[in-house]
Amino acid sequence: MTARFQDLRDPRIDRGAAIGFRFDGQHVQGFAGESVAAALHASGIRILRESPRAGAPRGAFCWMGLCQECTVIVEGVRRPACRTQISEGLTVLPGTIL
Repeated sequence: MTARFQDLRDPRIDRGAAIGFRFDGQHVQGFAGESVAAALHASGIRILRESPRAGAPRGAFCWMGLCQECTVIVEGVRRPACRTQISEGLTVLPGTIL
C-alpha cells in the first residue's frame, strides 16, 4: 500500500531530534515537531489510506486538517495525519483499517 521514494530531507538543514515511529508496520524516522503527514511525505510515503468505495489511493491534500484525505489511525483513534505530531514509538495505521 505504501510507495517509497528518495528521502526529501536536505541533510544540510539542522533539524530537531530524530524520532522513530511505525506506519503500517514499517519503521519511519521523522524529526521533533513534524506532523505524521510531513514525516511520512518526507520519507517517501504518499499513500495514507484508500477511498472506501473505489479503493483509490489517498494522501495529504490540504495540509490543514480540513479535507480529511490524510485520515490515519493513530494509537487506535482516527485522526488527520497533517494535524498529528509524531512522537517516539507512535503506531500509525492507514485510515482504511479498523
